[in-house]
Parts: sequence; structure tokens; C-alpha cells
Amino acid sequence: MNHAANYIDIKTSDGIVFLEIRVFMAQGIQDPDHVWLVMIKAMRALTRYAAAGIGDTGLGDSDFRVLEVLLHKGPLPVNTIGPIVDLTPGSISIAVDRLFGKGLVSRVESAEDRRVRIVALTRRGKDLIVPAFRKHAGQMRKAFSDLGPEELRSLEAALKKVGRRAAALMEHL
Repeated sequence: MNHAANYIDIKTSDGIVFLEIRVFMAQGIQDPDHVWLVMIKAMRALTRYAAAGIGDTGLGDSDFRVLEVLLHKGPLPVNTIGPIVDLTPGSISIAVDRLFGKGLVSRVESAEDRRVRIVALTRRGKDLIVPAFRKHAGQMRKAFSDLGPEELRSLEAALKKVGRRAAALMEHL
């Protein structure tokens, strides 16, 4: 079998990480396991790059994700936030407690169901996450700057398709 040479080239310049994914395919054949490896390596590099910027805010990754969800979706029940940011029920409770302790979120009982707690950004939380997310978005634009609009659309569509398929396969395990 003729295998392709796949690699990720990570370069830094003045503290900025430039990510270049190169995939060379032999005769148009690409093994899914190689694509998975390239995707994992790219995700790790992107995660490290994003974490460096997020770390400047004093927030950890999970706290950033919770605040970002509240910024873009508005107040939400605690049990709704966890699956969105990929945190277990115990972990989301701890994250919300931590953010509440820092004065970044508020928690109130739902008017419809007192067992449900609604979490919302406080003014202090919004003042922290808005510029932090703006910086993060800029970092992601730099990381993806070698891709044109059509390549970005294609990449997004392909990743969603693979993600949905993997989720459906998980239901059958």
C-alpha cells in the first residue's frame, strides 16, 4: 500500500505560533487513521496556542469555556452548560462554584423549577470575558489564516460530518 507523508509543521516567531498542516497524498488515497493523527496533532497545537492566550486572563480552560458559553448564549441552567463545554455534572458544579466565588457569574433558582439553578454572567464576568474572547478570536484567525473562506467552510463541514458520525457510532457501543 502506498502511504502518504503527513505532518504538522509548527513554527514560532515573536511568540506567535504558526501552524501549517501539510498532507501529501499518493494516488489520491488517504487512510482515515492518518487523517485522524493529523487532526489530533493539529488540535493539540491549536489547544496549546489557545491556552497560552487564555492563561493571560488568569482563567483556566474550563472557566473560559463556561464564560464564553454564557457570553454567547446568555443565562443557562447549570445542567445545560456542562454538555456544551464537555464537563461532567460534578466538574461543571465545581467550575460554576469557582466562577461564583470570583464574582464572575451569578446563580439563581429558576422561577419554574426551584431545583434548577440558572447561571449568568455578572458585569465583572462580562468585563473579563469580552476582551478575552476577542483576543482568542484573533488568535484563531491567525492560526487559520492560511485557509481561504471556501477551505474553512469545507473543513467545518467535514469535521461536523465526522463528528456526527462518531457520535452516532458511540450510541451503538
